[in-house]
Amino acid sequence: MSDGAISQDEIDALLSGVAVDGLNSSGHVGNGPSYHIDIPTLQQLAEDLKPKLEENVNKYTGASFTVENPVVELSDRDKVLARLPEVVVGINADYNEGIKGSHLYILSSDFSLKLFTLVNNEEATEVDDMVLSVVSEIVATHVSAQINQLDSKLPGITYATPESVNESKAMIMFPQGEFVLTSYPLTLDGKAYTLWECLSGDAAEKISNALGGGAAAAEDDSMASLGMDALNGMGMGADAGAQMGMGAPMGGAMPNMGMQQGMGMPNMGMAGMGGMQQNMGMPNMGAMGGMQMPNMGVNMGMNVPNVQSLQFPNLAAGVGNGEQGNIGLIMDVFMEMTVELGRTKRSIKDILGMGEGTIIELDKLAGEPVDILVNHKQIAKGEVVVIDENFGVRVTEILSPMERVSDLN
Repeated sequence: MSDGAISQDEIDALLSGVAVDGLNSSGHVGNGPSYHIDIPTLQQLAEDLKPKLEENVNKYTGASFTVENPVVELSDRDKVLARLPEVVVGINADYNEGIKGSHLYILSSDFSLKLFTLVNNEEATEVDDMVLSVVSEIVATHVSAQINQLDSKLPGITYATPESVNESKAMIMFPQGEFVLTSYPLTLDGKAYTLWECLSGDAAEKISNALGGGAAAAEDDSMASLGMDALNGMGMGADAGAQMGMGAPMGGAMPNMGMQQGMGMPNMGMAGMGGMQQNMGMPNMGAMGGMQMPNMGVNMGMNVPNVQSLQFPNLAAGVGNGEQGNIGLIMDVFMEMTVELGRTKRSIKDILGMGEGTIIELDKLAGEPVDILVNHKQIAKGEVVVIDENFGVRVTEILSPMERVSDLN
């Protein structure tokens, strides 16, 4: 990386959220941004969505699931991992318009198999592509319900097509840093299941602000108390502040200042009361024994600026293993994506002898998935489809992060 280029293995590691040594990297550069998220507002949104989730799940499965009261909280990757089974199904449905941010759903493998059995009326012994497809469709209905609920406040929201994986929980790509975790408890025939929703901090902040919470409310409260905080910082109360606002004429007296002869009023920045009386045009104040009042920082009749020292963050703090987790650094990098139907080897003689009508046999069987490559590295498999008059590829399998990293060796 000394020449500023990003190597292929680093790109693959960043895209998968896995370090080159195979371990998941959940860190990010520095302390990361801080978000103003109003949890009670998001709690109310989850409660409003609860009956819709119950309706959609029961409609798909034909069963009678009961959705209990959801719980919304701030969490991070390590806290969530401690609550999950070892192998889970993760469904990414990231927001890409109206709201932008990571959006992840997590289910246990048992819950996923149960949903598939109810939908298709057949047992499944392992989580395969068919099971993932059923779970993705159910999750998509919940995301759509959430968007409909927000449409009046945040119109034009869209999300990426849900992508499902069945992985070890350590391989799931969580939102970076602190995020909002919503837990939806479901029960069927006395057995409990959970649908977890992870929403990145930036998306959660925008939703809570749009619904009337978050940073907007905090800013109103802060502005309301700003004037009093400034006066308190100078050791003055509300009454003194009002009187220092020079509501009285310049030539008038200044009552209730609490000044007595010989009393020290530090930091006014004036040589003595005699000088203040002359400069301010305020007669009858009396010399008061040449009392010193240096550096009070107050100019009579003028607004008082709130001056604070600028604190720079420690640039070295938090930089280390988290460097590879900041995928945002390469989000706008273009990469070549190709679909490979198959391969074969031919001698130069055969190649030179090719003409129109020559049939080339490939190493792929009819109906076998084609390979999807990024920068000549395989990341997925798919099937060829026709969209209007164009060819396309439907993704049927995403290679696990470990498989993608192992291909680099």
